[in-house]
Amino acid sequence: MLGFQSLRSLTIVSLVAVAHAAIGPVADLTISDAEVSPDGFPREAVVVNGVTPAPLIAGNKGDRFQLNVIDQLTNHTMLKTTSIHWHGFFQHGTNWADGVSFVNQCPIASGHSFLYDFQVPDQAGTFWYHSHLSTQYCDGLRGPFVVYDPNDPQASLYDIDNDDTVITLADWYHVAAKLGPRFPLGADATLINGLGRTPGNTTTELAVITVTQGKRYRFRLVSLSCDPNHTFSIDNHTMTIIETDAINTQPLEVDSIQIFAAQRYSFVLEANQPVDNYWIRANPAFGNVGFAGGINSAILRYDGAPPVEPTTPQVSPTKPLNEVDLHPLTPMPVPGLPEPGGVDKALNLVFNFNGTNFFINNESFVPPSVPVLLQILSGAQTAQQLLPSGSVYVLPNNASIEISFPATANAPGVPHPFHLHGHAFAVVRSAGSTEYNYDNPIFRDVVSTGTPGDNVTIRFQTNNPGPWFLHCHIDFHLDAGFAVVLAEDTPDTKAVNPVPQSWSDLCPIYNALDPGDT
Repeated sequence: MLGFQSLRSLTIVSLVAVAHAAIGPVADLTISDAEVSPDGFPREAVVVNGVTPAPLIAGNKGDRFQLNVIDQLTNHTMLKTTSIHWHGFFQHGTNWADGVSFVNQCPIASGHSFLYDFQVPDQAGTFWYHSHLSTQYCDGLRGPFVVYDPNDPQASLYDIDNDDTVITLADWYHVAAKLGPRFPLGADATLINGLGRTPGNTTTELAVITVTQGKRYRFRLVSLSCDPNHTFSIDNHTMTIIETDAINTQPLEVDSIQIFAAQRYSFVLEANQPVDNYWIRANPAFGNVGFAGGINSAILRYDGAPPVEPTTPQVSPTKPLNEVDLHPLTPMPVPGLPEPGGVDKALNLVFNFNGTNFFINNESFVPPSVPVLLQILSGAQTAQQLLPSGSVYVLPNNASIEISFPATANAPGVPHPFHLHGHAFAVVRSAGSTEYNYDNPIFRDVVSTGTPGDNVTIRFQTNNPGPWFLHCHIDFHLDAGFAVVLAEDTPDTKAVNPVPQSWSDLCPIYNALDPGDT
């Protein structure tokens, strides 16, 4: 008979196995509170099907995703209500399923469920999903989402692409977001695939990614970060980027990747080094930086190598990723004319901060009591009619749009990564560059707006009616008002986005809650 210790280790192994098995395209997601200790420090967290990071959701291009979110939250400190954003999906015709509380829906009440039902006809690549209510995703409701393309044009470049080649990065805090500082000065730990160490506890388990010598792997790197960007590298190996935020990318060989909150990259790694263990590094931009004792680290282990920690030394990168070197695999025309401001509508977003809140063009975003989509469906059409006043920009249909984000010392915490919902955009001017590229810039959905002196500029075409959030993806900054809503083609929004009755029921249920149950 198995001894208790063997049974216990079997149980732990099976839990880990379950956590790594992908779910979808049809799945139940049960949201609850549970104690976790990914870095050896126990704390309450928001978990999905019992785990954080949340389980990998996977499907194929063309699939219909039916994701039933069941809210069993009981801890008001981390909020009892929730909503989930499926990051990177265009949601054409299903703006109601984009998941932003008070923009696209009312939150789901505890004891209730809501079915997110959307099609993915023309997208493939690496996505993720997370709570889009206040700072709730920092407390654990965040996980990877992959849509495979059975006809991937770059399939010949790799041998293996599966559940085990997804790599998530997350900042982890020992205090719940609502109980900690408004703007934390750094995480306690960096979790790679859900495991990490703190400077005070360097004996906890690290994630191990196993490769076989001679094979080529498509790794999908996902930043689930609430705040810091991370510089990612793997000792003694280069990485060939082939995807940027679900956009196929001309192969680009790099030896380090600075990845900002909510960005994703696929890279091909050739397991062409001697059989051994190699450090995987994800250094945060601030907080507990460095690698002493194995913090900010995971292990790349070749089959046949002993189960020990690597001894490989850190080497300075010689080929770091520079965004201007990324180009779409197949040509993607840039909307508008090849000159600054050569579009139907240009917006310049002026950032500011008053010590407590962030501002865009002198307005700090305060969530409205009636979701913006519901306001539009109820007849509000113009910026003057839509709330919050000054934070909603109405965009015409089928127009070229340019948005510039001049970085400034007036908005501390740079670089601010900005995310546009409902679109991928052309990055015609990148952080760190003064050049404009209207020929073959990368398209993506999260861009670093850089540091003072930068004027990052993006373009997209309005082809997706509905209100779409545009915001800093540092969750603490978003919660402090660093956002606007782009209400695209308000006259056609209702016809294009028919809403289910279950969506219409959300607000009456939410509005009837006692404050302690939100």
